[in-house]
Amino acid sequence: MVFLDSPNNPTGLTVGHSDLRRILDVTPGLMLVDEAYGEFSAAPSAIGLLDRYPTKLVVTRTMSKAFGIAGVRTGYLVAAPAVVDAMALVCLPYHLSTLTQATAIAVLRHYTGRDRADLAIVAAERERVSNALRAQGFDVVPSDANFILFGRFTDSALAWQRLLDMGVQVRDVGVAHYLRATIGLPHNNDALLRAAESLRD
Repeated sequence: MVFLDSPNNPTGLTVGHSDLRRILDVTPGLMLVDEAYGEFSAAPSAIGLLDRYPTKLVVTRTMSKAFGIAGVRTGYLVAAPAVVDAMALVCLPYHLSTLTQATAIAVLRHYTGRDRADLAIVAAERERVSNALRAQGFDVVPSDANFILFGRFTDSALAWQRLLDMGVQVRDVGVAHYLRATIGLPHNNDALLRAAESLRD
């Protein structure tokens, strides 16, 4: 099996359809594309390739990110019926509780245009923060997710601590010289930008 995440964590980069097709064409078995951050991206979902690769492609998504129910620990899978049937043969009989299933169904039923508008706000804020950090002199990796990887810090651990001391928590995800910031509400993002600016002094 081949596993890909798109948008990728921690960079936020999306694997385009042309690259996915090239990989699928040479993959002898299944390829699973994890689209945990897919709702934040304007790029086409890998689901659009299922008709072309019905026996080779599986797409998964989580309800922990865009749907905001991380504590429920659930998601869903999209694949051809034959692949789903084969997976059902090895599925545990009680893999999800009744409450988990009911919560997920309720969230999907009540997913509205306002929820989609909130995702658009996150995308717009992601671009605003990315552009502002670039203007401050940081290197920002283009992202289709709800976070950005930024830096070229001489000492990312020291930068992380200085940001924390200013009340801004970001993640050190182990990429040398870079930190990852989740896109929040505008006032949260403004606090990040003010703190980041002070790192350039």
